Amino acid sequence: MLQLRAKTSFKFNNTAHASLFILPTKQFGFSYSVLSSLCNPKNMVLDSKAYTKLVQKSASSGSPLLGKLAHTHMIKSSFKPCLFLLNNLLSMYCKCRDLSLARKLFDAMPERNIISFNSLISGYSQMGLHEHSMKLFLEARESSLKLDKFTYAGALGFCGERSDLGLGKLLHGLVIVNNLADQVFVVNVLINMYCKCGEVDQAMSLFDRTDEKDKVTWNSLISGYVRVGAVKETLSMLSKMHREGLKLTTYAIGSVLKACCIDLKEENGMVIHCYVAKLGMECDLVVGTALLDMYAKHGSLKEAVKLFSLMPVKNVVMYNAMISGFLHTDDITCSEKAFKLFMDMQRQGLKPSPTTFSSVLKACCVGKALKCGKQIHALVCKNNFQSDEFIGSALIELYALMGSPEDGMRCFASTSKRDIASWTSMIDCHVQNEELVSAFDLFRQLCCSRLRPEEYTVSLMMSACADFAALSSGEQVQGFAIKSGIDAFTSVKTSSISMYAKSGNMPLASKIFTEVEHPDVATYSAMISCLAQHGFASDSLNLFETMKTCGFRPNQQAFLAVLIACCHGGLVTQGLDHFQTMRDEYRISPNEKHFTCLVDLLGRTGRLSEAESLILSSGFQDHPAMWKALLSSCRVYKNSVLGRRVAERLMELEPEASGSYVLLHNIYNESGVNSCGEEVRELMRDRGVKKEPALSCIVIGKQAHWFAVADSCHPSREMIYAMLQQQLDTMNSVDHETLVCYVT
Repeated sequence: MLQLRAKTSFKFNNTAHASLFILPTKQFGFSYSVLSSLCNPKNMVLDSKAYTKLVQKSASSGSPLLGKLAHTHMIKSSFKPCLFLLNNLLSMYCKCRDLSLARKLFDAMPERNIISFNSLISGYSQMGLHEHSMKLFLEARESSLKLDKFTYAGALGFCGERSDLGLGKLLHGLVIVNNLADQVFVVNVLINMYCKCGEVDQAMSLFDRTDEKDKVTWNSLISGYVRVGAVKETLSMLSKMHREGLKLTTYAIGSVLKACCIDLKEENGMVIHCYVAKLGMECDLVVGTALLDMYAKHGSLKEAVKLFSLMPVKNVVMYNAMISGFLHTDDITCSEKAFKLFMDMQRQGLKPSPTTFSSVLKACCVGKALKCGKQIHALVCKNNFQSDEFIGSALIELYALMGSPEDGMRCFASTSKRDIASWTSMIDCHVQNEELVSAFDLFRQLCCSRLRPEEYTVSLMMSACADFAALSSGEQVQGFAIKSGIDAFTSVKTSSISMYAKSGNMPLASKIFTEVEHPDVATYSAMISCLAQHGFASDSLNLFETMKTCGFRPNQQAFLAVLIACCHGGLVTQGLDHFQTMRDEYRISPNEKHFTCLVDLLGRTGRLSEAESLILSSGFQDHPAMWKALLSSCRVYKNSVLGRRVAERLMELEPEASGSYVLLHNIYNESGVNSCGEEVRELMRDRGVKKEPALSCIVIGKQAHWFAVADSCHPSREMIYAMLQQQLDTMNSVDHETLVCYVT
């Protein structure tokens, strides 16, 4: 116990210092004389009963100050506490979350019983330090003490958090052997453990065999069904709980509403809402937040906003749920509403939490409010939340959109706990900014860290390799996926299909597609798109019909792949039919990419006026991609009149982009109107618009090499041009007949 002296002793020079503690002692019900004696051990000697009362009051208040003062008095007065008092001290430190002192006290105790072990095990479990609680459980077993239900609760909590079903079953057997299996407390812990391990059927079996159940028993099983997404079973358990005459708790209703968020049918949540309203629990913060979250995730923002406005008291969690709800839609105006809600929250005097900042930063990314995002970043630093991993990921995404991977890297470096999401966000940041080599360096660092890349990270790397035509690098990533077993995931297979198809290896892409055990809509969409881009339009459409026959409902991506197939195959009628089916039959709202495909389809077949009318009526007339597609068609059909109108619109949308100027110049030249072409060149010079040179890239080892036409800047240019000349000489030395035979 002498080890505690440095941290627990308090020194008061006079009675005035002790008077600072009069207010808390009045609250605890102690006299000034008792407190004065604690400050000066020479004044009075207290007995075990007085010390125990002081320590217990300190534990119940959640403040360790009075308990530490009593502990210091014991040390200074050379008082030898009994085991009961030591256990109370240990419990006080654990309840006040001072586990370092609790452990020192535990180690210094001359004698320990099972209560000593249980207090520290419980303290570790409440702080999430389940490994420490498991080690203490094993230490208790080795000390030959008779373990009780509280001891096993800590060990079973470890099994649940680690999803260690084998060890959990072993402990379950020990519980039965020690005749503890019939106690409700132990049953609740076992049900919770099995649910966290994904064995809900085992938990249900245990639930059915238990004669005595309380609210915690029901809530544990309901929570387990929610965890595995079993919506029907969750609702059935709530109904059964109501029939048993048990009063529904806010926890049970909140869990069921969470299940309704998973369920695609909003009607179930509305039924629960009606029931909650009858019970008068609609305005409860926990239930109200769960209801709001449920409506928001189903896209019913009107109901969510109405519920939010009716809540008499709103806390940070309620605001977070509403801000997050606005982000579940693709409407940019909803991100603006999220900002307004964030400002209203600050005006109400509520302090934003890390979840608040994470959601608002995502709103900045959705609404492309990059300047506002920097201001939010300043607030994050002001509140000292920059080390939070979720905020770090959101900041990295923000700076990726801003084209500043350096700032994203600084945010990544300041994140204290780097989880797989942070690593993936940082890799994606480099990929978006076309820094493939840096992305690969980060991927290698991730592989060497204690974390292991997940399927999404691997899919991202393979998609990047496909976009940059870095097949050899992509094959290395695929090799890692096969070695680590990640290649079995459908998302990784889908990325492999796209990578090999974009590299021109359609046979291998088709082979991988046939090997996918559980294809989804994304897998079919990727294969349909690959077939379309390689000129197999009819095969693409046939595969689309096969997908529907297999029971898959097409989504936006699937229809986009079909429209690409129709575009590449010149199938105007089929393309228009599929576009209409998407809107009328499947109730899918087309986005700018769908309209761009349709404009390109009409333009390729010379229906330029129809394409222009489609753009003007689409609602996406401010998106340059559609106008670029139409301008390219104007060049093909040498329509300088429409081309000039389209180019002028493009120049308004993208005044610094050189593509529209160059296309219009080419249209005039190919139409024989050279004077107008010169006017376009003059306009480019006046506005300072320069044509960006086309670049080719090749990745050798870990380095990417970029080349322009007639490039003379590369450090190995002499060797490169010498090799090119050697190849040209070899080709010139081959006679015509041999060359024809070689090509055929």
